[in-house]
Amino acid sequence: MQTFRADNLTSIYGEKTLFKDISFIINEGDRIGLIGTNGSGKTSLLNVIAGVTHADSGEITKPNNYTIGYLEQKPVLDHEKTVMDAIFAGNQRIFHTIRLYEEALNNYSQHPEDSQAIDRFTKMQSTMDQEDLWEAESQVKTILTQLKITDLEQQVGQLSGGQQKRVGLAQILIQYPDLLMLDEPTNQLDIPSIVWLQDFLASYKGAVLVVTHDRYFLDQVTNHIWELSFGELYHYDGNYQDFVRQKAERVELAEESERKRQSLYKRELAWMRHGAKARSTKQKGRINRFNDLKNSIGKLQEDQDVEINLGSQRLGKDVIKMEHASLNFGDRTILKDFDWLVQPGDRIGISGANGAGKSTLLNVIAGKQPLDGGTIKIGETVKLGYYTQQTEPIDKDKRVINYLSEVAESVKNANGERVSVTNLLEEFLFPRFMHGTLIRKLSGGEQRRLYLLKILMQQPNVLLLDEPTNDLDISTLTVLENYLDDFDGTVITVSHDRYFLDRVADQLLIFKGAGQIQPYTGNFTDYLAAQQSAGGSQNQKPAKAAKKKPTKQESDKDQPKQKTKLTYAEKLEWDQIDDDLDQLDQQSKQIQDEMNASGDDYEKLAKLQKQLNDVQKQIDQKTARWEYLSNYVD
Repeated sequence: MQTFRADNLTSIYGEKTLFKDISFIINEGDRIGLIGTNGSGKTSLLNVIAGVTHADSGEITKPNNYTIGYLEQKPVLDHEKTVMDAIFAGNQRIFHTIRLYEEALNNYSQHPEDSQAIDRFTKMQSTMDQEDLWEAESQVKTILTQLKITDLEQQVGQLSGGQQKRVGLAQILIQYPDLLMLDEPTNQLDIPSIVWLQDFLASYKGAVLVVTHDRYFLDQVTNHIWELSFGELYHYDGNYQDFVRQKAERVELAEESERKRQSLYKRELAWMRHGAKARSTKQKGRINRFNDLKNSIGKLQEDQDVEINLGSQRLGKDVIKMEHASLNFGDRTILKDFDWLVQPGDRIGISGANGAGKSTLLNVIAGKQPLDGGTIKIGETVKLGYYTQQTEPIDKDKRVINYLSEVAESVKNANGERVSVTNLLEEFLFPRFMHGTLIRKLSGGEQRRLYLLKILMQQPNVLLLDEPTNDLDISTLTVLENYLDDFDGTVITVSHDRYFLDRVADQLLIFKGAGQIQPYTGNFTDYLAAQQSAGGSQNQKPAKAAKKKPTKQESDKDQPKQKTKLTYAEKLEWDQIDDDLDQLDQQSKQIQDEMNASGDDYEKLAKLQKQLNDVQKQIDQKTARWEYLSNYVD
């Protein structure tokens, strides 16, 4: 069994100790999720394990032939090369071997009589056989297809940051290293690609170490959780749900131990004050133990929850109304005759295919992208807060507290009380010693947390969140979810994170591409289940290898009887279902016509929108039933 071992690793960055004297073992088959607040040192630990950087002290032990594949947050790829060439230009052993084979083949082709060329070519053929690399190109293409990269001749420099991340992921997966390390692999992946990656890792023979904020992904993939907190590395067996329970137990025990130390300290302090004399060896020992105890109390450190208790401005009845909206980028259709009414208190999740226009819709609402046709009306009382995928341009030499002071020196919380910028920073896990820190010294996740705080300080009543789970740590996401539960305004969020969408959205817009946008009433898990029952599952697993077809006698003897036709009741249902769908479509059209004729009567529009959502839900359910019954019609 291939094993990676680390003993007493310590790494310090400036004045901050990222981890101190941590030890661990990674065995074959381990599926480890590494979590911790932004800035706690997760990426730094991955860099040390991968050999990108070195710890200040400690020892790493691994077999000489041990291989590590590391997907960094920003993969290093040659922007001048095509997708396939960039992947095979990697410096890992597999790509080195393939390049040596191609050189040997080229040399042999030019000098077929040269004994050295023949010998070199023969040896490289043997190496390719031993490492089973003949299907590498085909496997890369398969992986890229699953990750939605189809134009393999496109230059890497022409790809978006998310597409480059997927190319980097394909380059790592094809190596099949002993240890596969993935830093935020689900960022920029849509749901089908995430599910495919889950299945890939489930059958992976080596070890996996992953940093991610996707809690569903952690639940599906991991059998161990490591938590990096205040320089300590805590180990938990099981997946994310197991971690939550075990951490609560650990914190409770730690707090109980601290209470006992405090109580003992008070008793010993009373003894010291009553004239303890260090004459006897026994008394000297007690005084020494008191001094040790005095130095140990008050040292308990636990990650705190980010507190978000900011107020918001009043929101009137008019929020967002779009009519016959259309938008195209070149030959790509984003919106096509799109009507949409957003009401106070709505919780809307937007998901679907990458590149279909989800972020563009938020840009339209924010006034950053004009429509080609149609109208959009934003209510007069609306105050937008837009958390974009890319943090706004910031002077990185600006200090943390100055960045926020540009908004205000203090703001009102939900209780109407004034809260200073200093206190807000502490609530957002920026201790006082960091308030004067230059922003460029913050980790990427810390900068995103600071950016979120600035947006919330502006006290918006309509929040636009574009992929917030990409950069915020789990602790911040959990409290953001709780904050949105009590938020009086409207929330519209773009995300592929199933857990986050389930928590914050009860209405969905699913972007399918080419201007097709499917509304859905319900949470994201319900939507996926509806898709699966309709035969269009986004959770469908790859087909298993085909088995030998049984004979008719074997099939009759060993197999349960398969459904081949409709029951009498199902035939009656089938005869009626087209009429039912026609009626529902007519209801939908009538409601939409009535909405178009209602002008600015927002109370009436709100009632009609609810009716339209109910009818659409019936259409989705009836369509799923139609597709099922159609499989058994003669």
